[in-house]
Amino acid sequence: MSERKISDSLWQSLEALQHTPQTADLKQFSGLLAEDIQRLAAIWGTLPVEVRRGTVRAWNALAVEDFEMDFSAALRIAMRDEDADVRATAIGGLDEDEDVRLIPQLSEILEHDAVATVRAAAARALAHFVLMGELDRILPHAFEIACAALVKAHNNLDEDLDVRRYALEALGYTNLHDIPQMIEAAYAHPAEKMRISAVLAMGRSADKRWAKIACRELLSPLPEMRFEATRACGELALPEAVPTLIELADDVNLDIQQMALWALGQIGGKQAQHTLEQYIDADNPALRQAARDALEELEFFHGDLSTFFGPPTEFDGAGEESWAEADARRGGTLEKKLAFGFGEAGFDEEDDDFDEEDAFDEGFDDEDELLSLYLEDEEDLFDEDEDEDEEDLWA
Repeated sequence: MSERKISDSLWQSLEALQHTPQTADLKQFSGLLAEDIQRLAAIWGTLPVEVRRGTVRAWNALAVEDFEMDFSAALRIAMRDEDADVRATAIGGLDEDEDVRLIPQLSEILEHDAVATVRAAAARALAHFVLMGELDRILPHAFEIACAALVKAHNNLDEDLDVRRYALEALGYTNLHDIPQMIEAAYAHPAEKMRISAVLAMGRSADKRWAKIACRELLSPLPEMRFEATRACGELALPEAVPTLIELADDVNLDIQQMALWALGQIGGKQAQHTLEQYIDADNPALRQAARDALEELEFFHGDLSTFFGPPTEFDGAGEESWAEADARRGGTLEKKLAFGFGEAGFDEEDDDFDEEDAFDEGFDDEDELLSLYLEDEEDLFDEDEDEDEEDLWA
C-alpha cells in the first residue's frame, strides 16, 4: 500500500470529533507517512475512549474487506492504549503483520499485561511468527523468543485458561519444545475449551499422529469440537475422514458445513469432488461459494478435474505410496495452507457463543523437511506401556 499524507482538514476534524470518523476518512490512515504517525501518536490519547475503540474496530474491518489497506502503523500506536479493549482489538488487527520487531513487543505484552484478554490477543498474534519460524522465514533467535513466551504462558497453571489455550494453538505450528506432549496433555485437560484448542493445534501440526483423534472428534456432540476436528482433518489431509466429512457437509450448523466443504477440497479424491460438485447447486449461497472455492483449490493443485481420479477407496498395498503421501510429496497440506490461509475461518460466536480464531505463496527451502512431516510411520497417541488414565495427567 503506497504511503500518503493525511490532509490538515482531516486532522482538524479528528481532533474536534467526539465520535468515530466516517469510513472514507478512516481509510486515509492506511499506509501512514512518518510525520502522520507522529501526529497520530500525539493526539491518540486525547480522543474519547469510545472513539478510540470504534476507530480501531473500523480499521480492522476495513483491512478485512480490502487486503490493500494497511493500518499497521496506526494499530501499533493503539496497542499501547491505556484501555484494554483498544489494546486487545489493535493487537488482533496485527495478526498478519510480518514485521519481526513485533515479536518482543507481543511477548512482553503476553507476559506482563494486566488484562487477560490483551494477553490472549498477544498469544494469538504470535502464532503467525511461530509458523514463519518453522518455515525458516525469520531468524532463529526471533523464533525462539516467540516460542519461549508462548511455552511459558501455556505452562503457567495460574494463567487464564484462554491465554493458555491460545498459546497452545500458536505453538501448534512447531514440533519443538516438546509441543506434541503439550498437545497430548491439553487433550486430556478437564476443560472442554482446552481440549478443543488441542484439536486445533493437532491440525496445525501437520503431524499424522493425531489422525485418529481428529477423525474421532468429527462425531463429537459439541459443535465447537466438530468444527475444529473438521478443520484438522482438512489440514492433515486425511482421506479416511472423507465419508464423515461428507455427512458434516449437511450438519445443522452452517459454519461446520462450510468447513467440511473446505476440508474436502484440501483432501481431494473422487468422493470429495463429487460432493463439492453437488453443493455448487445448494440453496444456501454461502455453501455454493464454499463449494466453488474448494473445487478451485482442487483444480489448482491437481490440474483438470476431469482427469483427476483421487485416492483409492482403500489403501492396503504393502510398500506402496498412499495417495496422501503422494500428495505430500507433490506439495500437500502445508503448501495448501501457505496458499489458501489454513481454513482460518472461525466458529460463528453469534450462533454458538464460541470464540475461535497466513498465507504465503512461496515454496519451501527444505523439501525433505516438509516431506518428513507426512511420511512418519503412524503411531498410537499414547504409549501402550502407559497405564495412567488421561485425567491423571492433571491430578
